[in-house]
Amino acid sequence: MAINTFAIRVSTGRIGSQLGTQAILLLHSRGKISGKQHITPIAYFQIEGYYFLVGSNWGREQNAGWYHNLMMEPRTIVEVKGEQIPVEASPAVGQEYDRLWNYAIEHHPPYLHYHKMTKRHIPIVVLKPVA
Repeated sequence: MAINTFAIRVSTGRIGSQLGTQAILLLHSRGKISGKQHITPIAYFQIEGYYFLVGSNWGREQNAGWYHNLMMEPRTIVEVKGEQIPVEASPAVGQEYDRLWNYAIEHHPPYLHYHKMTKRHIPIVVLKPVA
């Protein structure tokens, strides 16, 4: 992840921000336990003027650390194609969740495989730009 983060940053997103069919952003977050700053390259989708992340964690039985960090401190920054964008994170629920989940699996079917691998609810986090 460190190499991918480095490549995205030094190339302002021209290298490392696309893995197959998935676009990659850099997510800044503060560790829920450690308090340390983290920068995580993560796949994202962009629709209707905002971004969203699928917390599949490769089908593991626990949510990824970045998810817990965002739930504790929802205001953060994402780097998309070299631009730093302040955002506020919130979990998708109800019909919004269903709509975003369907969008995600339509554009990246492996999420269905991750869903089958775990008993947990796979969260979706909406990242809306803030001023």
